[in-house]
Amino acid sequence: MAPTLFLRAGLVGLMLASGPALAEDIDQLPVTATFVISGGAWEGDAEPLPTVKPVAPAAGDTAAPPPAAEAPAATAETAAPAVRNGYYKLIAIRQPDRTAKVYLQQILSSETGPQVLESVELEEFTTIRPYVTDIRPEDSTGVSRQPGFFATVYLKTDPAQLEPEGWTVLIDEFGEIRVERETN
Repeated sequence: MAPTLFLRAGLVGLMLASGPALAEDIDQLPVTATFVISGGAWEGDAEPLPTVKPVAPAAGDTAAPPPAAEAPAATAETAAPAVRNGYYKLIAIRQPDRTAKVYLQQILSSETGPQVLESVELEEFTTIRPYVTDIRPEDSTGVSRQPGFFATVYLKTDPAQLEPEGWTVLIDEFGEIRVERETN
């Protein structure tokens, strides 16, 4: 029992030591964000996510959307452009009627930190007005070495529904997005 208590005390001390910087960052997250996961990987020229409507700011949201990253300017010394890479984020945002909208972001990993390249609303979810109960990545071991993204969104189309439905969000190695109901 003592080692567990020591471990907990150590974690609390670690959290307190890094608290102020984290508190400022976490306060920027909207309270309506019910689920946020990161995962997958992409590499290349970082073209915007295809065929999906861009995210509009929510009503009453005064924060401006993060600026899209710009491609580095080509110079005589750079024969080939630098390879850019990053990951994806899937986010459920609760609406006033308790349903959710689901957004997908393409994140650029850069020397100055992560940058949002593109945010899109996944219309497949918006049209069914879901009550999102969970979002899970395919893999929780960290950054993927394989290109693409896979996650499961668990939702109910009626709040009285007993069991949630599973819907998959898949981005293949070419950047094509598929959203479909799981079929087991």
